[in-house]
Amino acid sequence: MPLLVRKTLRDYRRALIGWTIGICLFSGMYTSFFPQMRENPDFYSQAALAKYPDGVRKLMGGLENITSGTGFLQAVVYQLFVPLLFTMCAVVLANRALAAPEESGTLELTLTLPVDRKRLVLERFAGLAVALLVVAVVSLAVLAILGSAVGLDVSFDRILAAHTGLYLLVLLFGTLALAVGAATGKKALAMSVAGAYAVVGYVVNALSADVEVMKWLNVFSPFHYYSEGNPLVNGFPIGDYLVLLAATAVLTLTAVLSFDRRDVGV
Repeated sequence: MPLLVRKTLRDYRRALIGWTIGICLFSGMYTSFFPQMRENPDFYSQAALAKYPDGVRKLMGGLENITSGTGFLQAVVYQLFVPLLFTMCAVVLANRALAAPEESGTLELTLTLPVDRKRLVLERFAGLAVALLVVAVVSLAVLAILGSAVGLDVSFDRILAAHTGLYLLVLLFGTLALAVGAATGKKALAMSVAGAYAVVGYVVNALSADVEVMKWLNVFSPFHYYSEGNPLVNGFPIGDYLVLLAATAVLTLTAVLSFDRRDVGV
């Protein structure tokens, strides 16, 4: 493994452990509630529909099938809360790759290494991708084990398909933060841009079916390619996932070129 990838992972280790534990605990805690819903489907279906207004239900995936294993996973794990947490994790880690060290003045030491700037960015990106993959793999294992224990009755290949999309989604947002940080050296700006894009993209995707003006905007939302294929039901939506990969590749190239040409303030 390249030197800077190893260094990046060492720099991430405490945050990585904390985020992994947090995401796994959140997923596990809510998954443990499923047996109650399975035993009282009518009550919980009506309670879910009555508790939230129509607009909020749309943002949470509708909630109509929340008492089925597939509907429960979609609404509770893959629709809103875990993507939100995982995206925050990705953006925080991405900021620590370039923007945070530049603002703190520690990037100067890294730039003295016999590694050109393009390779520096690529290896920082590789470290980010590996770190997020660790979180994804551990949380997938926890979810699959608990899902089997509580009787979700969703096959592993469908959970794997949904979790792969989750990983690609958060990697894209993390790469966006990396690219903004590489271009500007401002961690607050990088976090704001990635966070705002995530929120706007989510809202556009959630409301596009009912709001005409948002339908054409949905093509620009990463959440469209993350959820449109319904991987928990249909398996891997290869075309949609390739779009997320392509967007990540473009952002990575943008980060490489912008950092290579910029007068870095260290």
